[in-house]
Amino acid sequence: MLNIEELRFDDKGLIPAVVVDSVSKKVLMLAYMNRESLEISMREGRTCFWSRSRQELWRKGGTSGNVQEIVDITADCDRDTLLLQVKKAGPACHLGNDSCFVDKVFESETLQSFSTDRLYELISGRKTEGKDGSYTTYLFEKGIDKILKKVGEECTEVIIAAKGGDRAETIYEVADLYYHVMVMMVELGISNEDITEELASRHVIDKKVKQEKMV
Repeated sequence: MLNIEELRFDDKGLIPAVVVDSVSKKVLMLAYMNRESLEISMREGRTCFWSRSRQELWRKGGTSGNVQEIVDITADCDRDTLLLQVKKAGPACHLGNDSCFVDKVFESETLQSFSTDRLYELISGRKTEGKDGSYTTYLFEKGIDKILKKVGEECTEVIIAAKGGDRAETIYEVADLYYHVMVMMVELGISNEDITEELASRHVIDKKVKQEKMV
């Protein structure tokens, strides 16, 4: 375990702290710590920063209630930047956004990466704004019964493909199922984060059960 004395604070006694959601791995914010705020954070298990504008200690969520419980703190190879994984309660941004990083400055037209979060946003957009000729919009217009029917059909297709031992076909059908389940999630107001947090809670429970069996 790295000793706090080995960290490299700048000439103002500060070190940047990148805060990441421990479940979704989304970057939430960038703040600064001095030695005292870092020690408080480690002692209390919740983020405490140094406000450069107010020149005072700043316990995240002290007034808003949007606290951040610290899972771990890691220093970079130069030991002059910290990465904090946290379990958050409420939005990280003072504007009410989940993350402070929302205003895109540049996006490549050819190198856009796929992610389940981007897919979720696209599907959500089809529900709120709609688009002529869009299959996703069509599903939302037909309602939950139609969506659930498609989820059931895709479940069957996955089973048939897997039972037949066709790996490529199974992947194809699982992707179809994943998409339709995500449409259902949007319709019911369930986020990717909700599912990830549920899986994370089960992982902890499963780990404890395994440990108990080993004893």
